[in-house]
Amino acid sequence: MKVFLGFLFIAPLALPAGAEKEYSSFDSAASPETKSRFAMLDDVRILANGLLQLGHGLKDFVHKTKGQMNDIFQKLYIFDRSFYELSQQTSEIKEEEEQLRQTTARLQIHNEEIKNLSQEMNSKIEDLIQNKIQLQEKVWGLEDKVTKLAIIQPSTQDTKEISSLKAFVEQQDNDIKQLLKIVEDQHVQLDKQHNQIMELEDKLNHIELQELAENSFTEEHTEPEGTPFPAHNATAVTPNADGATPDCTALYNSGVHSSGVYTIKPKGSEAFNVYCEMKFGTSWTVIQKRVDGSLDFNQTWDAYTNGFGDLNEEFWLGLNKIYSMTKQGDYIFRIELQDWKDSRRYVEYSFSLGGPETNYTLQLTRVSGSIPNALPEQTELRFSTKDHDMDIANDFNCPENYLGGWWHSECEETNLNGKYVTPRSRGRLERRKGLYWKPKKGRYYLLKSTKIMIHPTDLKFSLNAQPGAF
Repeated sequence: MKVFLGFLFIAPLALPAGAEKEYSSFDSAASPETKSRFAMLDDVRILANGLLQLGHGLKDFVHKTKGQMNDIFQKLYIFDRSFYELSQQTSEIKEEEEQLRQTTARLQIHNEEIKNLSQEMNSKIEDLIQNKIQLQEKVWGLEDKVTKLAIIQPSTQDTKEISSLKAFVEQQDNDIKQLLKIVEDQHVQLDKQHNQIMELEDKLNHIELQELAENSFTEEHTEPEGTPFPAHNATAVTPNADGATPDCTALYNSGVHSSGVYTIKPKGSEAFNVYCEMKFGTSWTVIQKRVDGSLDFNQTWDAYTNGFGDLNEEFWLGLNKIYSMTKQGDYIFRIELQDWKDSRRYVEYSFSLGGPETNYTLQLTRVSGSIPNALPEQTELRFSTKDHDMDIANDFNCPENYLGGWWHSECEETNLNGKYVTPRSRGRLERRKGLYWKPKKGRYYLLKSTKIMIHPTDLKFSLNAQPGAF
């Protein structure tokens, strides 16, 4: 086809000049059929030229496509190599974990043997002590005899008996001292073994970050428990003029001392139901509760504004209802957390909550707690949902990517309204979209249950001193 097109393109050019003149001179007298034939040759020439240019364009496109395919193959090669290296590292970590498990098992067996040996030695020492007491009694009796014999000349036989008993007592004392020394050495060895076991357990916990141990509260994070609430912030909420109770605390002061669902009516607001939890000698208004993941917290802005869920199960009370209570005075914001090992922690803040015109801006000041802080203090935190993101300075939508409405400042700092995820969920990224507590410099704590409550700042004592404070 290309040869034919080339021939059509070149053939007209090869005509002799004389022939052109003849055709030119004859053109005026030519028949209409001859004119039509030359017009078709011109069209063919134009078509051939266009097809030639199209062929060059296709050739350039093929070259570009080949280059792009080479780039894709190179990137796939790099990805395969990275995946292979990651697989090797994973295999090495698993081998190291298995070795640590075996070493821990051997040390635990050895530790049990040493404990049994120590118990046997303690038993022998007790027997020796009893023998020593009996020998001391005999020595005291002999001393009495010696005192009496000092008056009279003892016989040679009595002197030998006394010397023999003294030598026996001294030998027994030396044996007891040696046994005590052995026991001390055994205790030192037991302490070393115990420390080694603890170190190995820490390493295992570190390797199993993607499992349950990753997200459990540890004792080293426990902070000194806080101080009583400041007296100058006391703002006890009193009943309304019409007798309606403005919050759960006022309900408790009126004589109701059982936890449950009650109707309250804050000042300037409509009446609505809340869950009141009686504890610490007063009552708290619960504004959020999660226990088993039965309720989807990835809700819209309207849902978070008005509230959703079952007050006896999992629920979110609603930003508008929370604001109607807190605008009556100063309140304490208490968060209670439980991890998957059933360890419990809490943190308390004094706080202020803005109204709808500020997108319910939250400002916190830590008061007390038994876990490191994970919420920024003295910072305006605007509430955001997947359809109402207030993170204008950042293109990354926290509620959409980490699921659930929350007072976000930086994505990942914490999210108590995220997706309910169990410790065995695959992938760290999946768990970080879940229900967790994340201090600024610390680990992710995957949570089993959460509860947020508020209370007017009129408590006259430190909650931390109360038994069963969590």
